[in-house]
Amino acid sequence: MSKRRFAGLLALASALVVLPAASAAGSAFPVTLRSSNGTVTLPEKPTRIVSLSPTATEDLFAIGAGKQVVAVDSDSNYPASAPLTKLSAYTPNAEAIAKYNPDLVVISADENHVAEALGKLHIPVLLQTPASDFAGAYAQLTQLGQATGQTAGAAREVAKIKQQIAAVVASVPKNAKGMTVYDELSPDFYSATSKTFIGQALTLLGLRDIADKAGNSGSGYPKLSAEYIVAADPQLIVLSDTKCCGQTAAKVKARPGWSTIAAVQNDGVVGVNDDIASRWGPRIVDFMRDVAAQIKIVAAK
Repeated sequence: MSKRRFAGLLALASALVVLPAASAAGSAFPVTLRSSNGTVTLPEKPTRIVSLSPTATEDLFAIGAGKQVVAVDSDSNYPASAPLTKLSAYTPNAEAIAKYNPDLVVISADENHVAEALGKLHIPVLLQTPASDFAGAYAQLTQLGQATGQTAGAAREVAKIKQQIAAVVASVPKNAKGMTVYDELSPDFYSATSKTFIGQALTLLGLRDIADKAGNSGSGYPKLSAEYIVAADPQLIVLSDTKCCGQTAAKVKARPGWSTIAAVQNDGVVGVNDDIASRWGPRIVDFMRDVAAQIKIVAAK
């Protein structure tokens, strides 16, 4: 697993849920928010937002604040209309960010102490660390709604996500409850336990995570062994490394000893978009739909 991807996953594991607190109801300004980097006050509705968080970028466009976004980091590849730049979220440069004349910068990690550096330039920074659960993800959407004057849009998006997830969960056959799953984050067998955000999504679908018994490190992202996975004999394998590492069901089947695994024998290997699987935004619904579809195939056999 690359250092960049692993660092992001570890951040997910250690994140605290940040609940929004506004000084006034609705979209009234000035508004004061509680962020991981302290209290953030926005005197007016921001019209030049820079996002250095792929999840925040997706959230901003989902709640209707897309037109207020003037620049996003190099990894914010969704939606297609997002103003992609060469700005880095991993090695951010305050001067480069300031060139976009932002009245709000949203980040998911305070790399290079960028929040302090931007603060010296009198640029408000909202730090939204990776959500550790669904409540945290909804809270961040709500907070972005308050920060951008899009409170109604944020409320609609949260309600829509909850409704869609409920529908996906309800679609899973009852006989699939308790099915075991291995979520592969990289070909060297890093996985996610049910304590992680993505692991909780799998749990909602009624799945039991084989990584839980190996997750003693506390990170939520243990590195398993091929022998452990084969012995656990998961009924479902979720490949969250299709984009980064080109993994497919055929490649999994070709691994020594893996052809005996129940998931391989019963069409239980599903490839998902790495980006969706590593973010905590609205597209978590797409991830759950893809996995639920594969569960139905296995359950029908």
